[in-house]
Amino acid sequence: MKPALSDREGFAAFVLRMRSLGLTDQRLMSAFEATPRMAFVNGNLGNAAYGDGALPIECGEFIEGLDLQAQLIKALDLEPAHRVLEIGTGTGFTAAVMARLSGRVLSLERYRTLVELAQQRLQALKIENTFIKHTDGRNGLVHDGPFDRIIVWGAFESMPRQFVELLSSNGVMVAPIGPLDGRQVIARLSKIGSRFERQDMMPVRFLSLLEGVASAL
Repeated sequence: MKPALSDREGFAAFVLRMRSLGLTDQRLMSAFEATPRMAFVNGNLGNAAYGDGALPIECGEFIEGLDLQAQLIKALDLEPAHRVLEIGTGTGFTAAVMARLSGRVLSLERYRTLVELAQQRLQALKIENTFIKHTDGRNGLVHDGPFDRIIVWGAFESMPRQFVELLSSNGVMVAPIGPLDGRQVIARLSKIGSRFERQDMMPVRFLSLLEGVASAL
């Protein structure tokens, strides 16, 4: 059995994989380097923590592999003044990374347990520009908008047109689109006036966003 990688070793392997994909953005890599992956995943996962596969977390959920997380965050083109909406907090890892690249992150999560654990991790890292809410995020939060960027870690079956009004002018949304049992793609949606201009990035397989908040977890 291989010994578990340290954060430093795991990050170095991640950087090499990103370079092979042509992703060399220094600001993005610095944000990932400053956010220790091991603090957000189960320590028993060992070498898998820095891999490109999905990982199990609390409440029977999963977080996406590190490589996909990096590619989707890169697609947002985050700037220091941006207000970001994230739907699907998970462990809080992606919220922590985006907080280092933007002005403010609001992250929505349907599982109270995940909300509380993510808040603890963010506090431990002294990240103060991220706010996590326990709520149904399928339609976003209109009264908290507009947002410059929106990222969703769950699939919509069709174009999520209800989010157009949540985005600021020239805002960008990144989300998986497609049926649960069919072809899904990551779409980069740019707001042009009152509509979306769509750019498909890559095929994926995500679970659909669930309705409501979890009643027990």
